[in-house]
Amino acid sequence: MTVTVRAASPAVGAEVSGVDLRRLSEPDFAAILRAWADHSMILLRGQQLSDDDLLAFSRRFGDLDPPPNQERGRISPPGYPDIYVVSNVLDANGDPIGALGAGEAVWHTDMSYLDWPPDASMLYSLEIPPSGGNTWFCGMQAACDALPADLRTRIEGRRIKHDGTYNAGGYLRKGVTPTDDPMAAPGAWHPAILKHPANGRATLYLGRRRNSYVEGYSRAESDAVLEALWTHATEHRFVYEHVWRLGDLVMWDNRSTMHRRDPFDGTARRIMHRTQIKGSARPVAFAA
Repeated sequence: MTVTVRAASPAVGAEVSGVDLRRLSEPDFAAILRAWADHSMILLRGQQLSDDDLLAFSRRFGDLDPPPNQERGRISPPGYPDIYVVSNVLDANGDPIGALGAGEAVWHTDMSYLDWPPDASMLYSLEIPPSGGNTWFCGMQAACDALPADLRTRIEGRRIKHDGTYNAGGYLRKGVTPTDDPMAAPGAWHPAILKHPANGRATLYLGRRRNSYVEGYSRAESDAVLEALWTHATEHRFVYEHVWRLGDLVMWDNRSTMHRRDPFDGTARRIMHRTQIKGSARPVAFAA
């Protein structure tokens, strides 16, 4: 098979075809790596992966992080602690086998509340509902390049507080004290505009909206700046909507994308397995 790469949208994402991830040659992996570096998110359709296959491919990009602490803690398939289950399905006892349920997952960057956030995440579809549950991606390098000059001036050289109280589904993380005060919330401070360690490009880095705070401003001023940033970053021109098929594997760069999920019918089944590539460096501010 010949590897082909087709852009999914002008700002973010590419579909890579002609690849079987169970039998991946070094030249094919190099092509995937280039596509990921160029487009921040890649889609590989029609894969037939076991959990071992998913882990083997994931580890070609680096060491793996354990699953995040979600509303029910860290949920993994038996024997696979480096895989995280995203699902609304219930087990025989009526307990969810995974996290995030069937509701909307708001725009976010995975685990940006850590000092060393993960470089990348992968999501592989095992069961999908008839409709809904689409995943949206936002190209944060394109959004940064197009920032209005006055808005960019307001955040250059500043940091943003990234909250770790709630996950993208709005659930309180297990063992965390609830708060809507950014100063009391657990989390990390990161540059509002970071320098991507692989390509050197300026990247807008927001994390998630709830409990965010821009240093150096009053709460009201910070909220106004954040509203302007979020309105800009999620404009249609920076976004790609992914409609899932069985066997889709999607990988995104957490340093240069945000993502969200549409809600879906809670009586339908959705099962996804996710892995996460450990952070290779702390976010560093971009210097023009």
